[in-house]
Amino acid sequence: MRCSWAMGNDLLMAYHDKEWGVPKKDDAVLFEMLSLEIMQAGLKWEVILKKRAGFRAAFYDFKIQKVAEMTEEDVQQLMTNKEIIRNQRKIRAIIKNAQNLLRLKKETGFDFGEYLWNFIGNRQIINHWEFGEEVPAQTALSQKIAKDMKKQGFAFVGPTIIYSFMQAIGMVDDHLVNCEIKKDNVGSK
Repeated sequence: MRCSWAMGNDLLMAYHDKEWGVPKKDDAVLFEMLSLEIMQAGLKWEVILKKRAGFRAAFYDFKIQKVAEMTEEDVQQLMTNKEIIRNQRKIRAIIKNAQNLLRLKKETGFDFGEYLWNFIGNRQIINHWEFGEEVPAQTALSQKIAKDMKKQGFAFVGPTIIYSFMQAIGMVDDHLVNCEIKKDNVGSK
């Protein structure tokens, strides 16, 4: 048994089994996941996973410094790249977010992981949902984080994207109670 959204597709199942809900604190990984969540807005996650290699190539393996240095010429070039989602607002948001991550580190000394995980006292939130319909699209916490990120200058970070991001990076474990991944991890949390 898996969470229902991950059934019937090898890419989704692999993502669900190996990545989703697993705590991540590495800045490059966090930046990649935030960027993929931004790209996913309005689309199916499967589309994003199919294009993941293209995103990694287009955004320098999500090396924050390299993405922050991208120019208008880079944006226009990415708009012709069929290996990614060619949405100018999303592309610009990813670049802007890279710039803000560098600024945040310089001004506060916090890396992205420290900044995010401080919102939850560095402890994963483990929910016990029985049905997929119970899992919220956003929470008061995702609203708080989204508001703070917007205040920090981040783009395309509404509370729904942030909650999905929190699930992806394991700040929140929303595996359903009957999911084998939840059952396998119960003793380790």
